[in-house]
Amino acid sequence: MSGVNVKSEIKPLKKVVLHRPGKELLNLTPDTLEELLFDDIPFLRVAQAEHDTFAQTLRDNGVEVAYLEGLMADVLDQNHDLRETFLKQYIAEAGIRTDRYQRIIFDYLNENYPKNIDLVVKTMEGINLDELGTNKNSSLVDLVSDSAKLVVAPMPNLYFTRDPFATIGNGVSVNRMTYETRNRETIFGEYIFKYHPDLLGTPNYYNRYSTFHIEGGDILNLSETVLAIGISERTEPDAIDTIAKTIFSSEESTIETILAFNIPNTRAFMHLDTVFTMIDHDKFTVHPGILGPLAVFEITPDGTEDIKVKEIHATLEDILERYLGHPVELINCGGHDRIAAEREQWNDGSNTLAIAPGSIVVYERNEVTNAILKERGLNVIEIPSAELSRGRGGPRCMSMPLWRED
Repeated sequence: MSGVNVKSEIKPLKKVVLHRPGKELLNLTPDTLEELLFDDIPFLRVAQAEHDTFAQTLRDNGVEVAYLEGLMADVLDQNHDLRETFLKQYIAEAGIRTDRYQRIIFDYLNENYPKNIDLVVKTMEGINLDELGTNKNSSLVDLVSDSAKLVVAPMPNLYFTRDPFATIGNGVSVNRMTYETRNRETIFGEYIFKYHPDLLGTPNYYNRYSTFHIEGGDILNLSETVLAIGISERTEPDAIDTIAKTIFSSEESTIETILAFNIPNTRAFMHLDTVFTMIDHDKFTVHPGILGPLAVFEITPDGTEDIKVKEIHATLEDILERYLGHPVELINCGGHDRIAAEREQWNDGSNTLAIAPGSIVVYERNEVTNAILKERGLNVIEIPSAELSRGRGGPRCMSMPLWRED
C-alpha cells in the first residue's frame, strides 16, 4: 500500500502509524510535567508492555503496524544527504541558539548515533548536559548548570501519533500544534510525507509552518464527503478556515462538507476525539457533557476559492443523522452514572479505535462504558492501560491510520 486512504472512522483498518513509548518518558520529572503536558510520570517498562499488547492486537486483526521512528529512519537511510539537514533543523527547533551548542549537539548526535534508527530515537528522547561531556571550565553557563539539566527537551507525547499529522481521504494535514513541546514532533511528519517512498506525492492540506494551530485529535473522517473538526483547546477556528479552503480546492479530495464542532475549552475535553468517536455505521461513543446545546458550523465551498459558513442549531444526534443520511445511536461514556462518566472520560472511555465497523479497541479500565458497548452488540477488544492512560489519551490518540479499505 502506497499513499494514504482514510475516508472513514470505521472501515477496515489496514495500516497504522504507532510510536512505542521510549526513554523520553524517563526524562519526565515533577518539575517538567506541566511544561511537557503530563499529569503524572508513567512507569516506562509497563507502558511499553501495554503498548506492545496494543500493537499485537492490531496485527492479530490484520492491521500492518508501522512505527514512526522506523519511517523516519527509512527516509534518512534512503536519502543520505538529508541526515545533516534534518539534524540542523532539529537542533534549531529545539531552541539551541548559540553556535557553540549547535556544533556540540550536532557532533554528539552525528558521531555517537551512526545508525539512523538510533539517531531518530535519540532525537525523541532528549539530551542532558552530562551526556555532551563538555569542558565546563570553558563556559560559565556549563559551570553553574546542573549536569542533569536537559539541553534538548524530550518528546514524551509522541506515543499519541494521532496529533502531529492527520490523514484526510488521500491527503494529509501536517499540523502546527498548540504547545511548543508538541509542535517539535511534527518535524518527523514533514520528512516522512515529503520523502518516504511509500508516501511520496501525498497531497498536503495543512503546513506545519502555518500561523494557526490544529491537531489531529480534532479531525474525524465521518464519511467520504463529510469531515468533522473540533474547535477546541488545541485547534483554532482560523486553522479550520485555512484547511477548509485547501481541501475544497484540491482535486484529490472528496470532502464536500466540513462540520466544525465548538467543544468546551478544558483539558478533559482536549480534542474532539476525547468526547466523541464513531464506532459503527450508526453508533458513536459520546461524553454526556456535549449532549446539550452544541454550537456546530457547516462549512462548504462557495464555488470560488472561498468558503460559506453557516451555524447549525440542532442536537448532536440530529446533526449526525442529517449529514450521514440515516439514524444514529449515541452511547454515553459511563452510561447515566455521572461519576462513572467523568472518571471514565478522564481515562478516555470515549476515545475508541474502530478497526472495522462495530469492532473497537478500548482501554480495559473503563469497565462501565465497555459493558454498555458489549450490551449494544459491539466487538469490544480491551487492552491494558494502567500506565498508558497517564498521558491522557486512548487507543485512537495512540494511532494514526494510513489506510482503511473503501
